[in-house]
Amino acid sequence: MALTSLFLLLLLSSLHVLTTVGRASPESDSLVSQANSISPKAYLVRYWNKQITNSLPMPPVLFFKASPLTAASAAIFTQLVAKGAIPNHLQSFCEEAELLCFLNSSFNVGKCITYYRVSIDTATKNDDMNVSRATEPSMYFRESMLKSGNAIPMPNLWDNMPKRSFLPRSISSKLPFSTSKLAELKQIFHFGENSAMEKIMALTLGQCEVANLGETKMCVASIEDMIDFATSILGHDVMVRSTEGSGGSKQEVLIGLINRIEDAAVTKPIVTCHQILFPYMVYYCHSFRNVRVYEVDILDLKSKTKINQGVAICHMDTSAWRPTHEAFIALGSGPGQIEVCHWTYETGVVWTNRQVITKERSEVNANSA
Repeated sequence: MALTSLFLLLLLSSLHVLTTVGRASPESDSLVSQANSISPKAYLVRYWNKQITNSLPMPPVLFFKASPLTAASAAIFTQLVAKGAIPNHLQSFCEEAELLCFLNSSFNVGKCITYYRVSIDTATKNDDMNVSRATEPSMYFRESMLKSGNAIPMPNLWDNMPKRSFLPRSISSKLPFSTSKLAELKQIFHFGENSAMEKIMALTLGQCEVANLGETKMCVASIEDMIDFATSILGHDVMVRSTEGSGGSKQEVLIGLINRIEDAAVTKPIVTCHQILFPYMVYYCHSFRNVRVYEVDILDLKSKTKINQGVAICHMDTSAWRPTHEAFIALGSGPGQIEVCHWTYETGVVWTNRQVITKERSEVNANSA
């Protein structure tokens, strides 16, 4: 059924649902009304402005992943999810919401499954969701390498997961998200028994549900959930940073201007979030302490022109890491003996308290040696 026809049918048959779904209080009534009257992206901007106390705009890395649904489409699919009727309109739902419901032949399923198995098997409270990329020699490095003028090899910063969008919370909150509900999820998204997508969903849900000692984490299925998680740890005066793109990937580059996020006490927490694979966008967010965050201009080795701006995280206390962690293998050390740094990837985000940025060293210019 065409989306316009579906909208008219639902509007005539169940208009009252628009004003009753999800109500729990006068405040939630107001939020539901807003969410139903404007597009998810417009609502998200309002939510950001309400929750974040500074004047910084919503970062593009988040905004561009927000749901593309119109206000009318979001209202329709919210009703369908509440009624359990999404399976009957799956194609429209997937196309309109930009979801991953059908794998194409170019997607490497085996590589993806290996990615999650390695992550699950080796994760500790200080491990990172990028652990499976540790086969790249340039994955981990020492803090001393972050010097303006240094030439260093870069890992692959490009995240090759299929394109998907977040769902608005009005929809994602009504969908099951647990291993105990896997059969229901398979029915909703029409995934067959032992299919590749069933295995991927099971691995993702397992990663989200496993408890890592001492780690505060949450898998977020909406940007609103990510904002709530980050602000619950850091407060509402926060800033989001991310590596701008994949420029410099898998090649030797030059370190340019280095900015360290000013923070006298490295014990203050940060929150990092990495996308994981699911039919709709889901991010794995967790909180770290004892870290330093750097913003670094990445320059072309020959022309010395800026080709990227990267975000690097240095873990200053590795005493709780596994002795067999890939970082120690790559750097030739062990737990607690060294700090370990790594780049964030182009789709990853780092949340910190809004801080003064300190210029560490001057930019390399074309006249430098």
